[in-house]
Amino acid sequence: MKKKLVLVLVAVFLSAGWIIVVGNVVSEIGTYAKATPPEEEWNRTFGGTLPDYGTSVQQTTDGGYIITGVTRSYGAGGYDVWLIKTDVNGGEEWNKTFGGLKVDYGESVQQTSEGGYIITGSTRSYGAGDYDIWLIETDVNGNEEWNKTFGGSKWDNGKSVQQTSDGGYIITGYIVTRNPNYSDLWLIKTDTNGNEEWNRKFGGLDYDYGQSVHLATDGGYIIAGSTRSYGAGKYDVWLIKTDVNGNEEWNKTFGGSYDDFGYSVQQISNGGYVIAGLTASYGAGDWDIWLIKTDVNGNEEWNNSFGESVYDGLVHGWSVQQTSDGGYIIVGVKGSYDAGNCDAWLIKTDLNGNEEWNKTFGGLKGDYGYSVQQTSDGGCIITGITSYGAGSSDVWLIKVKGEPTGLKVHNLNTGENFSTIQAAIDDADTVNGHTITVDP
Repeated sequence: MKKKLVLVLVAVFLSAGWIIVVGNVVSEIGTYAKATPPEEEWNRTFGGTLPDYGTSVQQTTDGGYIITGVTRSYGAGGYDVWLIKTDVNGGEEWNKTFGGLKVDYGESVQQTSEGGYIITGSTRSYGAGDYDIWLIETDVNGNEEWNKTFGGSKWDNGKSVQQTSDGGYIITGYIVTRNPNYSDLWLIKTDTNGNEEWNRKFGGLDYDYGQSVHLATDGGYIIAGSTRSYGAGKYDVWLIKTDVNGNEEWNKTFGGSYDDFGYSVQQISNGGYVIAGLTASYGAGDWDIWLIKTDVNGNEEWNNSFGESVYDGLVHGWSVQQTSDGGYIIVGVKGSYDAGNCDAWLIKTDLNGNEEWNKTFGGLKGDYGYSVQQTSDGGCIITGITSYGAGSSDVWLIKVKGEPTGLKVHNLNTGENFSTIQAAIDDADTVNGHTITVDP
């Protein structure tokens, strides 16, 4: 665990934004320059002449990457679930499609403890209704071992899947149960072969959606989504904690008088939770990326928004993960509805949600980031959609370099790194001082 050490050599001219120490109290005056974003290491596109999308990525145990999404260029139907495996450099090793003659799409993928892959999404080709939740398990080479559908006569959607401690799977999404297409957040638990063990519905009289589910450290589940049945505004971010059997322990809403949505949740190292989404109630623009930190009981500790008023609404935060330094990485999109273009947007924050740096990826058309994960080398991997490549939209895989790891003393505010504490003391900048983290 990192310890925080404050080194102050001289403090003058407060307007410059330096650190003052009075006893053990540290005050930060003014604004510090943000750290320089790490460089892109490489990017890869996958697709044909028709639209193809990447929705979820994870690093695999061999150092490569697994991506799921949607392809219209390949497969049996209008759209098929697409599973792509790459090596450590993003070179394709194999790809598989799953689907029938109608629309089928993949939303979430995870490598299983057996080395294969589990995918959830939705299918219109199979199942009981208009759309059903679809769960597919493959072997290590992407060959289907089994698939299961869950749903009623209307539109049901699987958004997130995780393997559970007993080898089964937990899925969240939503189920449409009544007219005019009002939905409930849906939580489904299966055994290791995808057979349903139980399901739970959460919702009121309006639209309620599940977007992300993770295993909690106590064996239960944490779910993030959106609710229009409860809360302060039209839609609010919704956080639900259940026990191991899916019984609700508590739920919390976050939002203002406008629409606010939750898309991604993770339990973090101190036992609390971090949620990424978007807000129209707060921030600088029509829509801003929203990052919310709660304690272990779902009580808000802080929230931060990221956006610029010059962007006409197209700002989303789709995926968040805690990083090894205790901060967070968020991926999403920012751009303009009117101009018809947008970029994938990667934001790195410190442990309090304060931005350290941000970086955009894209060209003159539509480019989106949907899923991010920190990689074993301290960098991160992103998947989404790009206007580059073979077709109008291709699956996009972007590898971003890690921040320096060989230097063990890191300035929290400026991004500077030093090999030792003495090097920070001896630094030529003897006016501003340094607020640093020090490895044990």
